[in-house]
Amino acid sequence: MKRTAEVVIIGAGITGCSIAYHLAERGVTDVLVLEKDEIGRGATADAAGGIRLQFSTRTNIELSRYSLAIWENFKELFGIDIAFHQQGYLFLLTSEDEVQTFRETVRFQQEMGVPVREISTDDIRRIHPSLVLDDVLGGTLCMSDGWADPYSSTMGFAQRARALGVEIAEETPVTGLLSENGRITGVETSKGVVATSTVVIAAGAYAGEVGTLAGVEIQVAPYRRMSFVTEPFDAIPQSVPMTIDFSTGLYFHPESGGFLFGMSNEDEPSSFNRTVDDDWMNHTVTELCRRVPVFGDARVRRGWAGFYEITPDDNPVLGHVDGVEGLIVASGFSGHGYMQGPAIGRCMSELIVDGVASTVDISAFSPNRFASGQLAQEHNVI
Repeated sequence: MKRTAEVVIIGAGITGCSIAYHLAERGVTDVLVLEKDEIGRGATADAAGGIRLQFSTRTNIELSRYSLAIWENFKELFGIDIAFHQQGYLFLLTSEDEVQTFRETVRFQQEMGVPVREISTDDIRRIHPSLVLDDVLGGTLCMSDGWADPYSSTMGFAQRARALGVEIAEETPVTGLLSENGRITGVETSKGVVATSTVVIAAGAYAGEVGTLAGVEIQVAPYRRMSFVTEPFDAIPQSVPMTIDFSTGLYFHPESGGFLFGMSNEDEPSSFNRTVDDDWMNHTVTELCRRVPVFGDARVRRGWAGFYEITPDDNPVLGHVDGVEGLIVASGFSGHGYMQGPAIGRCMSELIVDGVASTVDISAFSPNRFASGQLAQEHNVI
């Protein structure tokens, strides 16, 4: 492992690898990525792989729109098939408040060029005949949305970054951040010290813990999220869209002849617990079968637990951290880090090289916004 680097990135998930690639593409190749595990084996590997344009804030829509163009052409650009299933995102709405909020959001999204539309229960029934719609008042559908494989996507960025000269050190946890006179001077690792003047924290749910090594508070907290995959079964066509019951957070989409599904537990406190809770699995299955009774004929093949990296306004923290010159953070995506990975990599590389992100204005997501109370709440969070 090198002992000096122009830029050190902590975390080799989709965010860290995309930043490394985009830096190298700009000519900044003296980059070291430190990963305590293996490339793409953290939160990225646990992600459901969703890719969508249906957000409620301008910045998120712009980040997702730029990223979508990369995902749609990833095989041509990186030589890797990420299995992008562009079959749409269908949101099911079960209250008048949800309908009104999404109606206003759809108008905003359409003004920004998102090909989304509000649909009726009759439309939903034609698209997805297996759904129980007794309590559903309507929905929204965007057929540009879909899902892909997070691990192969991350490896695409990592391999290209390495080919351009970036070093990625796996199984190398960071144990300290060094500074003098208020600026970064190096990183301590299990394999020794690396001298650097720029550190990017792309550590996902662990960003807050890494921040404490520099004596700063990064408002990112880990929350357990469990996902499950069924055995193959043919009661529901593999052509249906990613479907989200917005009120419960239940989601499911086709996966390898079966279906991937999950649901967030809003009452669970923050923790680093990655065990699968059988009671919550049973509750999720019950909700799934209530919404789609034919799932009662499916068998759960496996389940796993990962982390959402949550911030107070469900948006990421992107940019320079006050108080420590040379310390930058790109974490806290609250469930949409994978889908925005390409745009985040480009924007963070611009911030590092040019001093400002020009592809998308990410100033609303400054790490320092919480101290001033200028939150940028994202409504469409699953």
